[in-house]
Amino acid sequence: MLPLRIIDLNFRLYDEITQYESLQLTRSWSDIGSVEIKINRYMQGANQLLADRIIFPHTQLHKGYIIRHREIELDEAGKETENWLIKALPLKSWMTQRNILPPSHTAYDNKQGKAETVMKHYVNNNAVNPVDRKRKFPNLVIAPDQQRGDTINRSARFDVLSEELTTISQLSGLGWNIIIDIKNKQFVFDVQVGVNRVATQRVNPPVIFSPEYNSLKSMGYTESYLDYKNMAYVAGQGEGIERRVITLNDDTTEGFNRYELFVDARDVEETMQQDGVDEEGNPTNEDVPRPVDDIIKDLTDRGEEKLDEHKQEIFMEGQILTKSPFVYEKDWDLGDITTEQYKEWGITMDARITEVKEIYEVSGKRIEVAFDNDKPTFISLLKRELKQLKKDLKR
Repeated sequence: MLPLRIIDLNFRLYDEITQYESLQLTRSWSDIGSVEIKINRYMQGANQLLADRIIFPHTQLHKGYIIRHREIELDEAGKETENWLIKALPLKSWMTQRNILPPSHTAYDNKQGKAETVMKHYVNNNAVNPVDRKRKFPNLVIAPDQQRGDTINRSARFDVLSEELTTISQLSGLGWNIIIDIKNKQFVFDVQVGVNRVATQRVNPPVIFSPEYNSLKSMGYTESYLDYKNMAYVAGQGEGIERRVITLNDDTTEGFNRYELFVDARDVEETMQQDGVDEEGNPTNEDVPRPVDDIIKDLTDRGEEKLDEHKQEIFMEGQILTKSPFVYEKDWDLGDITTEQYKEWGITMDARITEVKEIYEVSGKRIEVAFDNDKPTFISLLKRELKQLKKDLKR
């Protein structure tokens, strides 16, 4: 069994558990993840699994989870058992507790820069060094900005911080996490870059998940165009025929191969504040028109983001063989880009590992993975629609 240490928010060590009925530990590259433990309440350490305690596998400080739920498990007849059911969320779930507040002088918190820089900007302003000190998470710090990822331009107003980080992660390919620093008694927010391990590159040892290579026990594959869009009308500010509208992919899509999308980007500003002085030498602040090129770029970025949400969807998932030639966390890890192949289906593709589920039971251990993205559930699709509705209402 994987040993789990138990500490509190002040880094005090309470116990270590080594015996339990089962443990399911889910790591997510862009999203949150979870942990679920079933443990006999008389086992060593079980009485220390309390709300707001932090658990993590021995020495694996990047896998910190905070306990948010516990209950006495019921059997099939609805009777109480001797087991606790413990549910915990990764430390990065703290970002679900904050909204992105805009600066007092503007309606939106606009930030342009490398993806890592933008992510750390929003975390710093809303969780580490916020204007309102009540919003600060104690002992949370941010790792130095290495300015990784593509240049992006984001605009946020009361968006849930974790959802914005997830969006940027999916757009840029960067992961994000909060790591436990026992030595300095800190929680460190940082951005992660996966390793390219595809079969066609020559820099790193390649990893190929395939039944033919004895590295994959089973594979699921779904290809869907149900929500597909490839052309967008992006509308900015203005009314009627005076409204600014740009098109994306207009010249490259036509006929049956054209899937149109309307994007309401009314929040993209047409003016900006500029400091100056009046005739008497007093400081002034007035709205002046923004450069048209900057407005077009913001509208283009917004349209491309929305088209990315409606691209062709390919979902792959599989169970890694226990005796696979590729060892988890040694030859490959969450966030790495690997090659997936199933010759009988005629499928070969390169995809990022976006989710890893570690399952520990009395019968043994198994690893399940999702490539690029897991299949959307009804709840996840509903959340996406509600998120868009909330944005529309704020405009």
